[in-house]
Amino acid sequence: MSNWVRLTIFFVVAVSLSLAHAASLCAEDWPTFLGPRHNSTSLETGLISPWPADGPEILWQKRLGTGYGIGSISEGKFFQFDRYGNANRLVVLDVKTGEELWTYEYPTDYEDALGYNNGPRCSPIIDGDRVYLYGAEGELHCVSIPEKKLLWKRNLSQEYNVVPNFFGVGSSPVVFEDKLLVMVGGSPAEFKGLGPYQIDRITGNGSGIVALDKKTGQEIYKISDELASYASLTLAEIDGRPWCFAFLRGGLLGFDPRDGKIDFHYPWRAAKLESVNASVPVVVGNEVFISECYAVGSTLLRVKPGGYEVVWHDELRSRDHAMETHWNTAVYHDGYLYGSSGRHSAQAELRCIEWKTGKVMWAERGLSRCSLLLVDEHLICLSEYGPLLLLKANPEKYEEVSEVTLRDAAGNQLLRAPAWAAPILSDGRLFVRGEDRLVCLKAMQNK
Repeated sequence: MSNWVRLTIFFVVAVSLSLAHAASLCAEDWPTFLGPRHNSTSLETGLISPWPADGPEILWQKRLGTGYGIGSISEGKFFQFDRYGNANRLVVLDVKTGEELWTYEYPTDYEDALGYNNGPRCSPIIDGDRVYLYGAEGELHCVSIPEKKLLWKRNLSQEYNVVPNFFGVGSSPVVFEDKLLVMVGGSPAEFKGLGPYQIDRITGNGSGIVALDKKTGQEIYKISDELASYASLTLAEIDGRPWCFAFLRGGLLGFDPRDGKIDFHYPWRAAKLESVNASVPVVVGNEVFISECYAVGSTLLRVKPGGYEVVWHDELRSRDHAMETHWNTAVYHDGYLYGSSGRHSAQAELRCIEWKTGKVMWAERGLSRCSLLLVDEHLICLSEYGPLLLLKANPEKYEEVSEVTLRDAAGNQLLRAPAWAAPILSDGRLFVRGEDRLVCLKAMQNK
């Protein structure tokens, strides 16, 4: 073999290994609600676009228990948290095959006050070799992944006297350094026994947010007299300082997660008793966007240590709001925000608004309420009734690339309402959840 041939072979092998390494660097775990950046975005590239006529290839599927949430992914394992009978159950699957590896469960008697789903609302939170489960009844469990057993648990609703809200506990915690930050929202003992329809009479007991030692479950600090909402917590770093943002029942709380020092509280909530805040704050630079769908709409704040200034807000007495997100969270891309706007399915619109001004760039009806995942300049959009769409993230116009209703070999629709969990993506695999089924799809080329 000549030196030239050897050199050519070496070059081809080196390039192949380099490309393979680059591809592996793009793969991300999805260890918490809305992903590693808490904003429903993926950094992976190579998206298949457009989709085949019958949709992305189905790699595997699994029937689920009762619940609204989709799972989390870490080190080749998919962690799904649902209810089966009178037990909340964590089911751990092989992410490539869907094969069940192990389970952990605990008893629950939670009943939704308005007759909705009685399963968990929160996604599992994975931190190293531990996974945290927060059930609708308010029990928080820390489970060892290698040992497959309980390390510690606390019933936060009982301990902090949380008056039941309309839909139970639905705010996913976040991990910051040695702390697990949890939205609790307890009240003084005098309010014990009251229910959702008396919640407007209730005051807090300083446990709006509770920071726990993530290894032991012991309280480190608690802050705020606010009551709980359904909006999950989110973390950010602004000008070199860590922040945590909590969109509680009455408004947005900005604080330092290191010690719990509160920077500000910004009131933002409809006066209607049954109204809820459920959409996660969106953080871009030093600005924070929040939205609700009952009356007040959206606002953008510019934050700084100790305070904030309002960049823009929807007019409270106007019906012409920039965006009204319900349980879904809008996603940001290149100066624009994309999200499902509207409280009810028939009136909901998928919208694009300008981040800096709230100007509506376009609005598309007919998709019902939907959830979004941003990946590779595209939006993967899941309608609550099951259709799955691929859209270009285009601020100039609504640009649909593909649409599919996933079906099995017999023609049965796989994703049934309510499909309320946002799609997630890890290592080229797209995961979507309907009422009782999880489907894993091939989303990327060469994966």
